[in-house]
Amino acid sequence: MLDLKFIREHSDELRAGIAKKKFTCDLDGFIAMDNERRDLVTRIESLKSQQNSAGDRVKTLDKKSSEFQSKIGELRTLSDQVKNLENQLQSVEEKWKMLYLSIPNIPHESVPSGKNESENQTVATWGDTDKISPFAIPHYAIPWFSQLIDFPRGVKVTGAGFPFYIGDGARIVRALITFFLNEAKAKGYTEFMAPIMVNGESATATGQLPDKEGQMYHNDTDNFYMIPTAEVPVTNFFRDEIFEESELPVYRCGYTPCFRREAGSWGKDVRGLNRLHQFDKVELVKWTHPDKSFEELEALRRDAEMLLQKLNLPYRVLSICTGDIGFPHSKQYDLEVWSGGQKRWLEVSSCSNFTDFQARRAGIKFREKATGKSTFVHTLNGSGLAVPRVLAAILENNFQGDGTVLLPEVLREFVGKTKISF
Repeated sequence: MLDLKFIREHSDELRAGIAKKKFTCDLDGFIAMDNERRDLVTRIESLKSQQNSAGDRVKTLDKKSSEFQSKIGELRTLSDQVKNLENQLQSVEEKWKMLYLSIPNIPHESVPSGKNESENQTVATWGDTDKISPFAIPHYAIPWFSQLIDFPRGVKVTGAGFPFYIGDGARIVRALITFFLNEAKAKGYTEFMAPIMVNGESATATGQLPDKEGQMYHNDTDNFYMIPTAEVPVTNFFRDEIFEESELPVYRCGYTPCFRREAGSWGKDVRGLNRLHQFDKVELVKWTHPDKSFEELEALRRDAEMLLQKLNLPYRVLSICTGDIGFPHSKQYDLEVWSGGQKRWLEVSSCSNFTDFQARRAGIKFREKATGKSTFVHTLNGSGLAVPRVLAAILENNFQGDGTVLLPEVLREFVGKTKISF
């Protein structure tokens, strides 16, 4: 969430920032509700002050005096008025909080303007898309693909978008995860094994609620959500805690399966590994000093890019425009790998700076060394990387004329072979 003082004092700037995003909210309704809430708080405090004064006066009076009886009556009236206003305040605060949570983060000044994903800007490329295998075909068209990844049996056991990885398929997934985690460790990230279900408070803290209810699987009995990304549990690890300034920045990484309903996505390119309901991903998360967060975002992006370079997969980096950037995001880069068989780009990582938006919701602060004052940290995260589309690109870009797939050198020691064949 945004700083209340900023909302109150810079509503025009905020309004302009929100207008650039695809999200809508009732800012005028929130400001009106905020004024009503503040007025109620002021009136309650005034009445309580009168209560204290009347109570102090009662202590000095003769209990048999008429003034004593009058003050007792005044105290009862004041008590009733306070209870009535507190009930009003409780109702107002519930509505106020919901409106507050609906206000998105505003985009950083460096974010390109644009109405939708077609106006995202390519800011970097790596690799030569013309130098991949000339025999590249879509991964799902490889003759032995179903022996590697079984979709029909996944449908039988669970449903669409929940495949089985078999033999070398499972080994390559495990190899990618191990490779990603080892590289993250080398960059200073401490590894987490995180829960894959979270409560509503955790999902609210990172901005999944109330924005993405329809995209998450939900257990009604316990009111738990299956995580859409390790960002949610890992970021919440430090919820309601205070770092010392000297501890920043803090780097963490975690592998988890991820679960997304992908509501409304059908009809897009969903064949094979392109879009799944359950998939594996390594997430990189940072808690940083506010003055350093955008530098840290560039470093985070480089960490994710290096993985693709070591896998020898051509990719491009998009700076996500104002009309496509996420609800809690201040700035966002997407990394897209070249899918040589499908002849299209596939997103495999999103690297984002949320400034203090998540930290305010989660209550994550640091104590300034010079002043001792507690200030909100900035949070960042990035996929490092999502497995399925990386695997799709490996299969397609390295498909050989003899029907085999050459594995990237960095994976061969983990898989125990140089190529896949059936």
